[in-house]
Amino acid sequence: MKPLRVLIADDERLARQRLEDLLAQQSNVEIVGTADNGPALIEAIAELKPDLVFLDIQMPGKTGLDVVREIGPDKMPATIFTTAYDHAVAAFDLAAIDYLVKPFDDERFEKAFQRARKMVELHQVSKLSDELRTLLGGTAVDGGAAGAKNQYLERIAVEMRGQVRIVPVKQIDYIIASGPYAELFVADKRYLIRERMQTLEERLDPARFFRIHRSAIVRLDLIESLIRGQGGDYAVQLKGGVKLKVARNRFEKLEQQMGTTI
Repeated sequence: MKPLRVLIADDERLARQRLEDLLAQQSNVEIVGTADNGPALIEAIAELKPDLVFLDIQMPGKTGLDVVREIGPDKMPATIFTTAYDHAVAAFDLAAIDYLVKPFDDERFEKAFQRARKMVELHQVSKLSDELRTLLGGTAVDGGAAGAKNQYLERIAVEMRGQVRIVPVKQIDYIIASGPYAELFVADKRYLIRERMQTLEERLDPARFFRIHRSAIVRLDLIESLIRGQGGDYAVQLKGGVKLKVARNRFEKLEQQMGTTI
């Protein structure tokens, strides 16, 4: 039997490596290439003609769904989407498309991979094309700024111990960068997701959240006071007593956002 030819598309190196490691444990699989942005992926699909693509929704240049639209559902290989956001999950369920919510465990990967492999081996990719058409025709999910007007995150999916927990955005107190991850602080709980602060800032409603520092985003209605320190240091104090540093170049804009002057 010919090996299953797999292409991995994700702009995060660690995410690509994770998939490569999992695929290395599978028999009769050949990783034919990787791509870290949408335009490069389109070229790779045309040139390498993979049987299966692991496709990140949040891709620079073109989102995952932009790639599908440009290539066309009928010409797309079998596809497993990867995403950090649950707003995509409902759409994928509706379209019967397989997806992996980051960070995913080995068991969830195995389930999605084996389903895709079976579809390829049984020459049922045309069924997957129908599912892609359903996804494109019935959703405004794209992981970027395009889509429905004022489409901001309302929920974020967090995978813990093999289960996906849905965290309502309105319950998030603040977010702190932690290396390649972001920590969501919800009351006395913390949740870790693999996502960039820049992406979160773009996907959160600016009327509700403000990026006070390159490594911190805060919910505006929790800010109790703005603090201008004697040494030129700035901070906010949240209801409950948490104090967070504010970057100098963000403080004035935060004052304007809050409708205050100090």
